[in-house]
Amino acid sequence: MQNLIIYKFTQLYHILEELSLDLNFKITFADSENSLNDIIKNQNNYLIISNKKYSDIGNEFVLENTPIKIFKLVEKINIEFLKLQFNSQSHIKVNKYTIDLNSREMLINDRKLKLTEKEINTITYLSKSNKPINIDELLEKVWSYQSNIETHTVETHIYRLRKKILSTFNDNEFIISKKNGYQIK
Repeated sequence: MQNLIIYKFTQLYHILEELSLDLNFKITFADSENSLNDIIKNQNNYLIISNKKYSDIGNEFVLENTPIKIFKLVEKINIEFLKLQFNSQSHIKVNKYTIDLNSREMLINDRKLKLTEKEINTITYLSKSNKPINIDELLEKVWSYQSNIETHTVETHIYRLRKKILSTFNDNEFIISKKNGYQIK
């Protein structure tokens, strides 16, 4: 369920509350910072709408140009929810690192490393398994090669990826080699 929080914008809250049966989001009103914090602490899929910008609020959509047709407003709200969903799905956590799928970067603190699409795919595939992944499986699943082809593609890519990670993050243990494949611990 998508949660729309109206912050310090009473008129809009009353209008949307009347239409709530026809909308695809739950509407809540917050008239203070404390009530807003109480509402959002238990939610993860929310958008805050207000009539002015508050610097300390995230997931905020500011409705400045009023009046606005109600259909246009609902369309804008839905677009904002889609943007939030896209952004939240673009960041994955792998160990102590954040992988930004949109910018293809690996981040920790203030350091970031630009990755190729294959490197991202390799990391995400390895991170989903609790056991080592053998070279044939990586060839098939990440590179879409047949396992009977003689190639050192996987070894070469992982060698270069490990070198980049070591150089940027001084981490020699991110991707480890086992006798039966590669693994992210």
